[in-house]
Amino acid sequence: MKKTIRIGSGAGYSGDRIEPAIVLAESGNIQYLVFECLAERTIALAQQQRKTNPDGGYDPLLSYRFEKCLSVCKDNGIKIITNMGAANPLSAMEKIKEIAISLGIKNLKIAAITGDDVLNQVKGSGLPILENGESLDSIDDQIISANAYLGAKPLVEALKNDADVIITGRVADPALFMAPVLYEFNWSLEDFERLGIGTVLGHLLECAGQVTGGYFSDPGYKDVPDLANLGFPIAEINEDGEFFLTKVEGTGGMVTKATCKEQLLYEIHDPQNYITPDVIADFSQVSFEQVKKDKVAVKGGSGKTKTGKYKVSVGYSDSFIGEGQISYGGPGAVSRAQLALDIVKERLKSTGLEHTEARYDIIGVNSLHGNNLSQSEPYEVRARITVRTSNPEDAKKVGNEVETLYTNGPAGGGGVTKSIREVIAIKSVLLDENLVKPEIQYTQIQ
Repeated sequence: MKKTIRIGSGAGYSGDRIEPAIVLAESGNIQYLVFECLAERTIALAQQQRKTNPDGGYDPLLSYRFEKCLSVCKDNGIKIITNMGAANPLSAMEKIKEIAISLGIKNLKIAAITGDDVLNQVKGSGLPILENGESLDSIDDQIISANAYLGAKPLVEALKNDADVIITGRVADPALFMAPVLYEFNWSLEDFERLGIGTVLGHLLECAGQVTGGYFSDPGYKDVPDLANLGFPIAEINEDGEFFLTKVEGTGGMVTKATCKEQLLYEIHDPQNYITPDVIADFSQVSFEQVKKDKVAVKGGSGKTKTGKYKVSVGYSDSFIGEGQISYGGPGAVSRAQLALDIVKERLKSTGLEHTEARYDIIGVNSLHGNNLSQSEPYEVRARITVRTSNPEDAKKVGNEVETLYTNGPAGGGGVTKSIREVIAIKSVLLDENLVKPEIQYTQIQ
């Protein structure tokens, strides 16, 4: 018998549900539960939070998730790997330890991986921005954070040192899932063919419920059963790299060739050259076979030598957006909403509001596709004005102008909302991997 392991995906983004992860831990017969919770902008926002609270900056649902899952994972011998450490893995580690003690858990070793914060390495570096080719120095005074996508190596080391829980900051999403495979089967970090297979596995699992039919569903065209009880995916892989995807029997959703194909193509620029810190993976020859209901065999992943560069997400303060919304209903709703937009547009022009971008939408008519769709007159619509400005004071004026439509605009307006928000944007640069120094710290409960 070939050695096999089962890895469950417990979350596909920061605010994901907890119930599917509990089901995986209780009934999934898994050895690893991975929570992938860190989006592009999330870590920049977490860095801002850490400035306010030095002990903060980790995922806001970390405590909730570990309170619900840690005991059952410990009882069932399941190791937890997650990037919920965000901007502060060390504080996250201490919080997990605190939770474990409160739950009466013994013999638990927790590892925190740091070193992804490379703000000092990129500030003033003049590195070219991947999106536009300009120098990073052009936004130097606006930069909030810079975090490199670490690879699987430090996670494997933590597993070799018997960590039961691994908490990280920015790590390449597939690496979170690939690390257990490398550790359990002693695959070499230079075996790029197998690393390509591991990357395919990680990519299929990283968004959790997407691959079990969540994002796939489209009523009447792609029907998916029992989405309210959506089960999250499990990958079972053997030492030769043969693996399949499945889910816990009795949960909602489905695992089919079609759901797997959609997830494989998700966020892929070049299927033959999917660049990660560990490998350049080739997805172009991946194929799927429906073995039985909710069980799909995956074949054909490969890879080649890594680039030696780490992608760095640079978060920076870009602008502020002011927004105002108001609803209109009944006969002539669209005409009144359009008049409301015209009034606000003229008002902002006459008051000399400085802005770089503005949108005037009628939600339900043209907010997604513009005036390109023919349709009957809707009975109710919502007018929305959003304006990008350089400061919060100007952004605030947008919502205030919308609010004045209550008495100064078309008849029948109601439900005004107004808001301002800072735009934290992301640019990317490449940094030589030798300039990134991952570190691992441990804490233990006897």
